[in-house]
Amino acid sequence: MSDPAFLIPAVLGTLAVLVRLPSLRRNARDPLLRSVAAYLLTATGVLYFGAPSMIVKVNETTGVPNFAAPLLYSILMACCGSGIILIINWRGGPPARIRRATRWCAATYAGLAAAMYVLFALGEAPVERLQDLDTYYANTPYMREMIVLYLVGHSAAAVLMASLGRRWLSAVSRELRAGLGLMIAGCTLALGFDLCKFAALGARWAGADWDVLSTKAAPPFAAASFCSILLGFGVPLIVQRFEEPWRDWTRYRRLGTLSRLLHGLTSAAAVVRMPLLATVGVRRLHREAGIHDGLLTLNPYFDFDLRARALADALAGGATDEDAAAEADALMVIAAVDARRADPEGRVVASFKELRPQPAGRSDLVRLSLALERLLPREPRSPAPEGVHA
Repeated sequence: MSDPAFLIPAVLGTLAVLVRLPSLRRNARDPLLRSVAAYLLTATGVLYFGAPSMIVKVNETTGVPNFAAPLLYSILMACCGSGIILIINWRGGPPARIRRATRWCAATYAGLAAAMYVLFALGEAPVERLQDLDTYYANTPYMREMIVLYLVGHSAAAVLMASLGRRWLSAVSRELRAGLGLMIAGCTLALGFDLCKFAALGARWAGADWDVLSTKAAPPFAAASFCSILLGFGVPLIVQRFEEPWRDWTRYRRLGTLSRLLHGLTSAAAVVRMPLLATVGVRRLHREAGIHDGLLTLNPYFDFDLRARALADALAGGATDEDAAAEADALMVIAAVDARRADPEGRVVASFKELRPQPAGRSDLVRLSLALERLLPREPRSPAPEGVHA
């Protein structure tokens, strides 16, 4: 594979690391954030140091032919270990069990990484091989063991991560389930890489030449695996980042009919201007506050007898309890708005002595607004700026 096939996913990984840095700085002791950062760094390192041009540069810099091999394989072992640790921390559980599993995993893969350098030092690999080192030295003592060891470590990590992910899959839903599915797919692709490599090695040991499986078929599996796993870890974070603004926007939009109906009932002197660059969450709070102020202004004009009759009619018509209540509240609010506008001098307010129950709590405001949308005539309305009592 050419450099871009390695470097493009590596750049994506680097961007992912940079995106996570602010939260890592704020929560430096969070084991989940640290394991995410470790996995992204090591996985990106595998792709950077796996690029052919980087292999040449490492060998030239060290002056040792093929020194890039144990370096790359040791980084891969670190990536495998950090991936398992990430899954362990992501799933959660008793802290003591998490610490024990984390230490066991870190020690195992640190030992495998150290073994790469020991076996490379014991073996002889004088001919630099940029793409087919695994098969070229498949029968060379110690080099053979180094190659088999990194493939076994990588395969074990892929199987373990996929197994842990599958066990957890039934316990989660929505974006986390999608993320785990992508991660499991990535681990399956990683096994495809290992199978190609093992098949090529086995062919060499049997005296055949299946090097194309190692040099051409395996690398795309590695790149696709990294992208899939990266997406698997990223999807839940991205969805969580945008889920709340989307909920705010949906609620803001659904409250539009109620907000427009109540607009203008409160004093203009008490209006707070909405900043031009206000977030959707601030706009949602602004609209809700305006609605509550409008409903308080209408409180003296609420006709609960009208509401009771409307509720009985709606229930008799087959509406559910919630829909019937929303429709009855909507009719009462419409009548109260008409009564308030017919009383510009506020005589009813002046004689009002006791605050009565509001027609809808916070959770029912959207249902009330949607009921108003069904009841009010569908005339084109020009939106006006809304305000909130100070």
